[in-house]
Amino acid sequence: MYALAGAAGWAVLGAVLGVLPLQLAALIAVVAYGAYYGTVEALGGRGVPPPGSRWQVPQGFVRNAARRRKLFIWGGILGPGFLTRNPYAGFGMLVALAALAGSAWLGLIVAAAIGACHGAGRALAMLRDARRASGLEYLNAVAKSLYWRHWDGFALVAIAAAMLSGYRGLL
Repeated sequence: MYALAGAAGWAVLGAVLGVLPLQLAALIAVVAYGAYYGTVEALGGRGVPPPGSRWQVPQGFVRNAARRRKLFIWGGILGPGFLTRNPYAGFGMLVALAALAGSAWLGLIVAAAIGACHGAGRALAMLRDARRASGLEYLNAVAKSLYWRHWDGFALVAIAAAMLSGYRGLL
């Protein structure tokens, strides 16, 4: 459900962004966003959170709900990731990358793939976290999260540099 909801939500966004004349603005956003947040994360900066919402799935949505209904609610909200907090700045760049597609079909395909991967990743992380019981395991998960934020920063800088060099004619 997570991957399906992620693919569907992102596909709609990608199709809309693909028909709008946003390529230059998206390119500038990718380069600026990647350079700024990538540098902050790569250098271990924890003071600048990535843009996003702190809203998660409210307990009232799933309290006393059947398992299937919980799955649909959690998957529908967490799968696409638009309404929830994501600790990695790379997530914010994905929207701008989808806008670079330049056509509705390509935008839909690229964004659907992004959404399916994001939703599947969220589902796998939830399954992993459901197996953890002790506080020590939670602290280990937080330490791993900081490690991956560091690498997320390197990836953002690399993507920004690649986009800058690959699209020199547009700028």
